[in-house]
Amino acid sequence: MVVAVDRREAIEAEEGSNIPDDPYFKLVFPQPGMLTPTELERITTAMRHPDTSRVGLRTLAESIRANLNPHPSNQKQENVPLLDGVEVPGMQHKYRETVLFFPTEGQFCHSFCTYCFRWAQFTSVGSGQQFQSKDAKTLQRYIARHKSTKDVLFTGGDPMVMSAMLLRRYIAPLLHSPDTAHLQTIRIGTKSLAYWPYRYLTDPDAKDVLKLFEDVAKSGKHIAVQAHFSHPRELENPVVTEAIRVIRMTGAQIRCQSPLIRHVNEDPNVWNHMWELQTRLGLVPYYMFIERDTGAKSYFSVPLTSAFSLFSNAYSRLSGLARTVRGPIMSASPGKVAVIGTQTIHGEKVIILKFTQSRDPAWLDRLFFATWNEKATWLNELRPAFGEEKWFWEDGYREIAERGRAGEGSSGQLFG
Repeated sequence: MVVAVDRREAIEAEEGSNIPDDPYFKLVFPQPGMLTPTELERITTAMRHPDTSRVGLRTLAESIRANLNPHPSNQKQENVPLLDGVEVPGMQHKYRETVLFFPTEGQFCHSFCTYCFRWAQFTSVGSGQQFQSKDAKTLQRYIARHKSTKDVLFTGGDPMVMSAMLLRRYIAPLLHSPDTAHLQTIRIGTKSLAYWPYRYLTDPDAKDVLKLFEDVAKSGKHIAVQAHFSHPRELENPVVTEAIRVIRMTGAQIRCQSPLIRHVNEDPNVWNHMWELQTRLGLVPYYMFIERDTGAKSYFSVPLTSAFSLFSNAYSRLSGLARTVRGPIMSASPGKVAVIGTQTIHGEKVIILKFTQSRDPAWLDRLFFATWNEKATWLNELRPAFGEEKWFWEDGYREIAERGRAGEGSSGQLFG
């Protein structure tokens, strides 16, 4: 794949003290270790062979990608909602209160993160593999029909690659219609503050973007920029801090999230510094995610018990204002599962888990326990503790999946 890296990112990586091991270099430049030795050998051999065509190379790449779980957590099978009995393209409704929308024009980024869990949005562009839609009217109709929806998250890709005019075309109809009065928050998931802060400062329509944010705030709805910052170095650029300042002046709130990424930020001091810096700049530390079960997970993932120790170390040194952050969290098929502790109970060492979001909201009030496993990096590698044969939510999750396959809709609809 071709990787777009802007001049600022190249300079940042170049200024790293120990390329090729610099964390920012590993964040934006693909690494050989992201492939298995066999996969790497197949690709490099094909690239060196004079008779390999572009079509042949693409076919080989796609055969490797097919084994990388392009849509984790059963997104294609269980998250796509129905409207009048028909699947709604470019939309996910997994949790009752939140709808995800993937605008067609926003399904690429200013650059690419090597760990990206949405990598399937950038490959086989235009195929059925992508989540995408241009249908602003259907988005409005869907939200109007589902009164339990409180947030709509525009995601991708990165919606901030779109022009202000296009972004307004999707957002404006949601602001003043009595049919969408129940909608409380417009969220925009973006890496643009880190990768292209000029989007809010010097781009031709930068003022129009800020005016759109201001209009959302004036409408009485909350505008939340879900900013992806993976390393404190991304926040230390004065251009980034100025972009943060002008966004906050519109009434928008910036919340920050990132996965825990081996080779990039698996250091409690890095996270503590990043969260403190975010708080000082007026941002809200929001999530530390576990690297999802897709793509080059084996290269980037950190064991769950190590992740919890790292989170606890970094969190313990924060002021109360910065302790808004939650983690470490797996965005797994049944929901967002937080590792909230490790303990020995009745002689058995366990990992303590809790949903922060779940397909069935009733699951949120239960702790559950996994047998100790210091190598596990994802929920499916854990087993229930205390001799239990299955998780408390397994039967309910199976029923939700069956109802979805029977045409009753996604889990967000079922509990709406």
